Amino acid sequence: MIYLQLFLEFLKIGALSFGGGLGMISLIHDTCVGTGWLTEEELLNMIAIAESTPGPIAVNMATYVGSTVDGFFGSVFATLGVVLPSMIVIILILT
Repeated sequence: MIYLQLFLEFLKIGALSFGGGLGMISLIHDTCVGTGWLTEEELLNMIAIAESTPGPIAVNMATYVGSTVDGFFGSVFATLGVVLPSMIVIILILT
């Protein structure tokens, strides 16, 4: 059940946010703190880590949150949720 919740929450974040990864941070904050997945301090630490690692910050944040909530498969579902809306749009543009 947690996998579905992670996927749907990050799918919503990926589909409804504009402005790139930095624009997603507020939605990620509201989701993670609101559901009790992370505390404020943990989220701030994750933002610092996501900024310092290579790659898009939204994908890094989704991966770290999913990993913290439920390990490897949690990170897979959260990352897939945040990336899927963009992938669908690109595929539609290409066809």
